[in-house]
Amino acid sequence: MPAKNSVKIYVENGFYHIYNRGVNKRSIFKDQQDYSVLLSYLKTYLLPKDTQGLDQILADTHSSAKEKDVALNLLQLNNFHNRILLLAYILMPNHFHFLIQQTGKNDMDSFMQSCMTRYTRYFNQKYKRVGPLFQGKYKAVMVESDAQLLYLTRYIHRNSLFLPGADIFCQPSSYSVYLGKTKQAWVKPEFILSNFSTSGYNSYESFVEDDDETIEEQSIFTLPKISLD
Repeated sequence: MPAKNSVKIYVENGFYHIYNRGVNKRSIFKDQQDYSVLLSYLKTYLLPKDTQGLDQILADTHSSAKEKDVALNLLQLNNFHNRILLLAYILMPNHFHFLIQQTGKNDMDSFMQSCMTRYTRYFNQKYKRVGPLFQGKYKAVMVESDAQLLYLTRYIHRNSLFLPGADIFCQPSSYSVYLGKTKQAWVKPEFILSNFSTSGYNSYESFVEDDDETIEEQSIFTLPKISLD
């Protein structure tokens, strides 16, 4: 029998909660550089590709060989601008969570394959290892209601609180983007924030940081059990 959430329903314009962890529960991020590299990949895939600027680097006789190699590699990369919207994310030491909307029914699969294959190649080269980094193919749950969508962002942004002695800002996530503390143009919080006031009891910050575990949240969807051990 297939593992839960391994059989995915692919629909156009569908919203999905995507997550995976390291094989054998191993760390997939060992230092700050590892987090920064995956974030840079997300930025490259989700922002518009500057094809004109990259072509100019290749045509410029003053560009170094290294600059031309980088430009050529970027030109050849898949790009998912307007194909994948990233609504929320968090990177944990041994797993990650993404909340995305795909445009075409196969865009999520192409995006995840490109991103995870590239990161695995980086990680294996850096740490001189071989083989898979992640525990099988990514898991994905299709979001079925606006309420589920809202509470998923809360769950994702609170994930770092599962770490002993941690605070809500200790792991790289989109939460600071939602609060206006960080600018990441490749994160799209607008729809979620449109459901909240800018401040006060009905603000998104209050929604996320209120410690009450409501029955409503627990009944909307089943949260993935991802071990931190």
